[in-house]
Amino acid sequence: MQVMMTNTTRLCETKPIVTVNGLFPGPTLFVKEGDTVLIKVVNQIQSNMTIHWHGIRQIRTGWSDGPAFITQCPIQPGQSYVYNFTITEQRGTLWWHAHIGWMRSTVHGAVVIVPKQGVPYPFPTPDKEIEIILGEWWKSDVEEMIENALKIGIGPDISDSYTINGLTGPVSSCSSPQEGFNWVVENGKKYMLRIVNAALNEELFFKIANHKLTIVEVDATYVKPFQTETIFITPGQTMNAILDADLGTGNYLMAASPFMEEVHVPIDNRTATATLQYSGTNPSEPIKLTDIPAQNDTSVATSFVDSLKSLNSQEYPARVPLNIDHSLLFTIGFGINPCANCVTGSELLANFNNISFIKPEISLLNAHFFNISGVFSDDFPGNPLNPYDYTGTSQPRNLRTMQGTRLYRLAYNSTVQLVLQDTGMISPENHPIHLHGFNFFVVGKGLGNYNPDNDPNNFNLVDPVERNTIGVPTGGWVAIRFRADNPGVWFMHCHLEVHTTWGLEMAFVVDNGKGPKESILPPPQDLPTC
Repeated sequence: MQVMMTNTTRLCETKPIVTVNGLFPGPTLFVKEGDTVLIKVVNQIQSNMTIHWHGIRQIRTGWSDGPAFITQCPIQPGQSYVYNFTITEQRGTLWWHAHIGWMRSTVHGAVVIVPKQGVPYPFPTPDKEIEIILGEWWKSDVEEMIENALKIGIGPDISDSYTINGLTGPVSSCSSPQEGFNWVVENGKKYMLRIVNAALNEELFFKIANHKLTIVEVDATYVKPFQTETIFITPGQTMNAILDADLGTGNYLMAASPFMEEVHVPIDNRTATATLQYSGTNPSEPIKLTDIPAQNDTSVATSFVDSLKSLNSQEYPARVPLNIDHSLLFTIGFGINPCANCVTGSELLANFNNISFIKPEISLLNAHFFNISGVFSDDFPGNPLNPYDYTGTSQPRNLRTMQGTRLYRLAYNSTVQLVLQDTGMISPENHPIHLHGFNFFVVGKGLGNYNPDNDPNNFNLVDPVERNTIGVPTGGWVAIRFRADNPGVWFMHCHLEVHTTWGLEMAFVVDNGKGPKESILPPPQDLPTC
């Protein structure tokens, strides 16, 4: 994989963007369950780079996880690094992306994991497959844009368009036949769409006019199949959907549009469009349209999320932890701190348990593996230090947050229940939270404040959906459970890039277990240095 600058035209304007192999989106990685994968990334641009293999468990191979200053130092200009990992008990769709700054806006691509040879899908085998990658596009230089916003102390600019497979679809300011993705299908065929939300800051709806989709997998785990007209997908999430091309002929609109409950939060409210075209249809035939969900259509999003259940079959059981060693509650909020270097004199921050994360100058995994002191502390609070009515109308007047590089330590194979609780600090908002190194089970969710006495009575401990990225509802909470069976340092953060930039991040450090098979491997010789 060669990281390079590539002149690219969208919305009738051309700019240089960072790409892999000159492609936007980048190349799809095709692998098989059980494969050991070696990928050499060569950095040919004048900025640092890392690649994260989003959702890959990275069992004992945290050095290949990719987040800058968490598991590795960045690949410097002119340097290279070989990512080396094994696909362990995973099959489905995941993705890869840059994990430094906002570079993932254009540096991303799909990961297709097929089952082991001779192992069938637990659903009818599709005739063909296609990757559908949803993204965002800025006319401006994205890295310059966020750097300027941070200097001033304000939020970044919203994107100028959404994209489907890198293309926006026609817009009023620029009408060009090259601006929309066109997918030709054959009547009578069954297709599997491998869908990725690679957008930086927006949860999205996706639908295809006059067609229903059958969801069969999310985040590379099988689910009980169900039909839907509209998909709801947060940044970082992936899913597989089956489409029966059975309408004979015609052109049909494909649409990706934003979801945001808090209508006062500025977002890009445009819709990206593409075309599903039946083979033999005249391209000039009018496109059959579809209704787009309202920006704040909570009922559509909630209905979709509530329909997701693990397959929980004999071949693919849902191994939900029942006995819990660590019962945690992390609040999610925003804050404002003084900033001497900011034009406004203050800066926006985001936090877990009122702690905004500060990235270290060397990687946390290096510090953990080599026992280097002074890089991080392991005193991240397992519960809020000052409990209050998190979603009430009366929020604390002090908007300042603490800052630090504080981790939460877990013994190998310990079990964790983590409640992620949104708050009304400055503004409640949706937060897609991604945990590196693990899958987790989503055992419960609700609106308002989590009640530890009553809410666990309604937990689904039989077939909860298994994911690596989960949306915390606006003004609500979600409860997840996982087993810490992967030694290393594992990042957890909001997958809205703006919130990550403001510090909505933390990490778990998982100690080695007994013997080499429960211990992290030594670092590779070509591991980049800081």
